Amino acid sequence: MEGSIVRGVYYLLIYVRESFNIKIGSLGYISFKKGFYVYVGSGKGEGNSGELLSRVVRHLRLVKRLRWHVDYLLSSRHVELRGVCIIEDEDLTECELVKKILLKGSPVPGFGSTDCKNKCPSHLIRLYNSC
Repeated sequence: MEGSIVRGVYYLLIYVRESFNIKIGSLGYISFKKGFYVYVGSGKGEGNSGELLSRVVRHLRLVKRLRWHVDYLLSSRHVELRGVCIIEDEDLTECELVKKILLKGSPVPGFGSTDCKNKCPSHLIRLYNSC
């Protein structure tokens, strides 16, 4: 598709309205406290599955197969997706963005980073302060 955003990174601003526990795939049960979280992802692969915009649009869909950790979180009635930021940059990595956001929050251990080559503690960060 001409003019589409193909490769880069994105982050989702997620608000947890009230504290709750949820099973997140292979991670098991995780407790989420009320507050804001940032999830960092990428779309750097080949074809439609890696296209950045396709990945973000998938997160916006209410009905989808639960595949990634973030899918489980976004499926909860306690959660609101408050914002999306797309960064079209083939050189910027998820891990670089995670490092910057970690300065403003704490990681949810293992969330979204089980296949991370740089061993990030998480790709989901709970922000210290409200937005």
